[in-house]
Amino acid sequence: MLGKPSLKHLIALSLMAILAACAKQPAEEAARSEVFDPYENANRGIHKFNLGVDRFLFRPASKGYVKIVPDPVVTSFNHFAENLTMPGQALDYLLQGNIKQSGNALLRFVINTTVGGVGLSDPADELNLPPVDTDFGETLHVWGFGEGAYVELPLYGPSTTRDAVGVVVNLFSNPINFTPVRPVDNIGVYAEVVRRMGDRGRFSDTVDSILYESADSYAQARLIYLQNRRFELARDDEDAYLDLYSDPYAETGTDPVRDPYLDPYEDPYAE
Repeated sequence: MLGKPSLKHLIALSLMAILAACAKQPAEEAARSEVFDPYENANRGIHKFNLGVDRFLFRPASKGYVKIVPDPVVTSFNHFAENLTMPGQALDYLLQGNIKQSGNALLRFVINTTVGGVGLSDPADELNLPPVDTDFGETLHVWGFGEGAYVELPLYGPSTTRDAVGVVVNLFSNPINFTPVRPVDNIGVYAEVVRRMGDRGRFSDTVDSILYESADSYAQARLIYLQNRRFELARDDEDAYLDLYSDPYAETGTDPVRDPYLDPYEDPYAE
């Protein structure tokens, strides 16, 4: 007789279903400027919830944090949180077939953990070691999975179905980050929250302008996230990278500067 499925099995099945949906998406879709948001109504509800959490909890806590804690200490905590992600990033680079960057991530972790006082400083950067910045969402991109639909995650913020899978996998793939058995040992999760508080407090004016001063904060946050994420993933793909800066008027041979009869407000990407 089969036993009840465990939480891990349910999570694995859910991730497989999401990845199957992402795999059906055309590979070139991530390079285009269009937005695929079939869950907009649900996303907007989550966005409203996230706004409430930010307005009444995270925003005031972040402002108080950067006001009370000296800036060098905030920077040190950020280094500490970043250093805890290095083993997970090394694994992701390995899965991407990038042995060199995987080694750089491990070397950074060793140097910053030992010489850098458990990661509170970044001597690896002073030694000019190449920077590392990846996640399992990028690993899925390298494997050919499409970005899928845009989603907004509770308490986390903007994402896509592919990157949402990456968030969950990275949570469990790094033993330093998360343990469901002993929540007190989830030092990686707590460090990431503190790091995000530092960033939220330091860039408060910019974040506030997006969330509380734009006509549609949901659409604005969605656009900024997708543009930045696609730019990040296109860095190592020369064709996709150049396509982000392609001339929309190249096919028609027109130029809005030289042709005064063109509508300067017309969307050149509209079909």
